[in-house]
Order: sequence, then structure tokens, then C-alpha cells
Amino acid sequence: MNDPIMLEVFKNKLSAIAEEMGVLLQRTAFSPNIKERKDFSCAIFDNKGRLVSQAAHIPVHLGSMPLSVKSALELVNFEEGDAVILNDPYRGGTHLPDITLVSPVFIEGKPAFFVANRAHHADVGGISSGSMPLSSSIFQEGLVIPPVKLIEKGKIKKEIIQIIKSNTRTPEEREGDLFAQISANLTGIKRLKELVSNYSLQTVLQYMEALNDYSEKMMRNRIKQIPDGTYTFHDYIEDDGLGNKDIKISVEITVSKNDVSLDFTKSSPQTQGSVNAVRAITVSAVYYVFRSLIKRDIPTNDGCFKPINVITKKGTVVDCTYPFPVSAGNVETSQRIVDVVLGALSKAIPEEIPAASQGTMNNLTIGGINPETGRPFTYYETIGGGMGASSISDGESAIQSHMTNTLNTPVEAVEFEYPFMVERYCIRKGSGGDGLLRGGDGIIRSIKLLTDAEITVISERRRIPPYGLFGGKPGEVGRNEVIHRGRKIIEAGKFSRKLKKGDTITIYTPGGGGYGKPTP
Repeated sequence: MNDPIMLEVFKNKLSAIAEEMGVLLQRTAFSPNIKERKDFSCAIFDNKGRLVSQAAHIPVHLGSMPLSVKSALELVNFEEGDAVILNDPYRGGTHLPDITLVSPVFIEGKPAFFVANRAHHADVGGISSGSMPLSSSIFQEGLVIPPVKLIEKGKIKKEIIQIIKSNTRTPEEREGDLFAQISANLTGIKRLKELVSNYSLQTVLQYMEALNDYSEKMMRNRIKQIPDGTYTFHDYIEDDGLGNKDIKISVEITVSKNDVSLDFTKSSPQTQGSVNAVRAITVSAVYYVFRSLIKRDIPTNDGCFKPINVITKKGTVVDCTYPFPVSAGNVETSQRIVDVVLGALSKAIPEEIPAASQGTMNNLTIGGINPETGRPFTYYETIGGGMGASSISDGESAIQSHMTNTLNTPVEAVEFEYPFMVERYCIRKGSGGDGLLRGGDGIIRSIKLLTDAEITVISERRRIPPYGLFGGKPGEVGRNEVIHRGRKIIEAGKFSRKLKKGDTITIYTPGGGGYGKPTP
């Protein structure tokens, strides 16, 4: 019989271990993307690769990190002191900049648990700085790392580090971030061993299983509150950056008692550009939506997702096949999958679902040579926008939403680390959709280059606005603006170009949709 007090104790202890891993990763990382923006996730798994606890980090990693762990378990024979590195999207990854490190926790000579973390590296090679190119193949996006041992029996394999460093524009930064990931896993291993020492392996495993059962019960109770039926919705990715437009994302949600099935098979075929999502991304987006429907503080673990069945079709934009490009699928298509799932659920539980948020991460990468050091630099950032209004409140303004949970890079950090001047950073007033309750406003961020550089922008909602609900107006679309040699250029949602010293890139991010008919 499980003690309910001890169940709560273990819930918080396991969560605290994952959170502590994240704190150490952030504080020891080299790149602003990790140490300032917190673009990473940390989690604990059982010896079968099932998710036990994940810190409240990046939602897009929610369903994909377990697949990376299971892939590592299938392909590698773990020994004590090992750590496996991978980023392959077709083996549980998301896109190539997201590098995952998996480490076993040996107890009594056997792997009892696994700890893992995933961090977005600012550059892993590829045809453009920042490894977020307008690509037509995964080979153009950077170095693909299958599950291989980075650490073997406690000894770091320096040749693996050297291969990674030799394929990136910023080798010292990559090495520093990898060592931060190693340190985070070592902390997780240490804390889990202390937990077993204090309570016994049998007790820890007992309460891990009990927490899984508890989360499953809570999810089934939540699904049961959604009226039985079938609900459909579709929306579009505007383009893939290579001329293909209006790429459909479609879902059919069937709720039956305390189970739910989501069918994405009517979505568009995989496309030439990089907006393709591997199945892991689609699963992550679905899990995020349903986890967010539960207002109580329950553990995020494998049990949460047992009642949820995700159906995809190979060769579609939501379940692409090797070697199609995927760099934007992780950041942009994931957002649209959330939009369509929420849109369908709004027909079932209208008072509990918000209007569309900005629906994009406004990815900006800039790379060049730093004139002060003579070394290459790569800058990567996602920029917040407006959240959709709900039945109880206006949408939040100038915030990261849905599948990203990162912070912004502070102006001071940007100007300290890079040859940039941030000329403008403010709320984009009035960009939220009107309604009984208004959508949140977007952001204006303007960066002046102090050296020649190559920029790439991957963004959405530049043509099709974030939808309002129940009479609410859509949010305003975003805009990408370049001033090149004194001439203003309105760019497409996805573009890459070389700029000169003194040129400026300004991103106007979308507002969120409104909710309900505006009052006269």
C-alpha cells in the first residue's frame, strides 16, 4: 500500500533532481542560448526508458526525449560510467542543434534509471550559421550524430568531441556546452543514488510506478470531462521557404470515455523545405496540449500519456521520412500542430481553450566574424509574441508561448557577446486581436550589425494570422524588415541573406487572437 504523503514526497524529490540538473546546466554553459535563454530540458527515466519526471523546461522535448532514450537503449550496450550522445531526428531527436546526452544510473551492478538532458547548440554546422538553414535535405542542416558513447566507463572520448568541434563554426563554445551537459547528468546520477541510499531501491521503484499510475488516473479523469465525440480542425504552414505554400496540418480528435485518439493522416505530404516534423515532434505537441489541460500539479511522466493515441502517416509533414529536412519542423510546425489541436478542442470545451497565440518562434540566426576577436560567432534566438485570449482573461503580451518555454536574451548579454547594437526592443502595441477579451501584443526587436554577417529568419504567421475564437478577431500578422545599405526591404517569412556592417534586421512578431465578440 502506498503512503499518500510519501507519494507527494517522491513527486517533489524526483522533480527537484531534474530541476537541479537544469540549474547546473544553465550556470555552467558557455553559450547565451543556454545560459541566458534556458533552451534545454532535463529528465529522469526508468530502466526501460519510460519518462519518470521532467523539469518544467521546453515542451517540444516532452514526447521526443523519451524516444531518444529508447533509441539509445536499443543501439548501445550501457556500462557504468557511460554517456551516449545523439541528435538524429530520425532516432528520437527534434532537429540537429538539439543535442541529447543520456547516462545510466547503476545500482547494485545494473542500470536502474537513466538521466538525460537536451540542449540547443547555437551551431552544429550546415550550410548557414546557426544550423537553421533554408534546406532541402537534412545533410544541409549540420552534423548528424547517431547514438554513440561520448563517455565510456567514465572516460570522455576526445575523438567524438573533436569530430563535433571540427564541424561547427564555434568549437570552443560547443565544447563548453557539452561539458555543461555532462556535469548536469553527473548531478542527476549523484542525486538518484542518494535517493536510493536514503529509501532503498525497492521503495524508489515502488513510488515511481505509483506516480505513473497516479498521473494516468488524473489524465483519464480529465479526458472523461471532455464530451465524447469527434472534433476536427485544420490550419496551414504558410510556406517551406522553397516556394511550396499552404501546407495543411489537419487533425481529427475522437474522445471516447477516458481515452482520446488524434488522427493527423489528412495532413499534407512532406515537403521540399525544412518545415517537416518527425513523429516525435507531433507527439510532443499533442502531449503538451493535454498536459496543459490538467490544472493540478501532477508529475509529468509516462503515465500522463497512456490514454492518448497519436495516429500519423509516414511521408507527411507531421511524420516525415529520412532524409527530408526538419530544422523548422521542430520550431514552426510544432506550433501549428498545437494550434490545430487547440482549435479542435475548442469545439468540445469552448470555455477552456484560448484563441491562437502567435504561432511561431520567429527564429533568428546571425553568423559572421567578430572583429574584436577575429573568431566566428553564431547567434540564435527565438522571439516572443502575443498569446491568445481566453474566456477568462486577455492574452499575455510579449511572451514565449506553447512549444517554446525559453527566456529572451537580455539586451546587455546580446551586446556583450556579439558585434550587435539592439536599437529597439518593445511591445508591438495594438497587434493583439480585438474581442470581448483581447489577444496579447507582439514584440518589436531591432538589431543593428556592427560587422558583416549572414542572417537567416525562419518565421510563420506573416500571411495567415493567428485565429480568434467565438467572434474574436485574429491577431496581427508579423513582419520581417531589413535595412540594407539604407534601403528598406520587407522580407518573406523565411529568408536568408548577407548583410553589411551598419545594416539592420527588425522582427515584428504576431499578436494573439481575440476571444468572443467585441463589445459595441
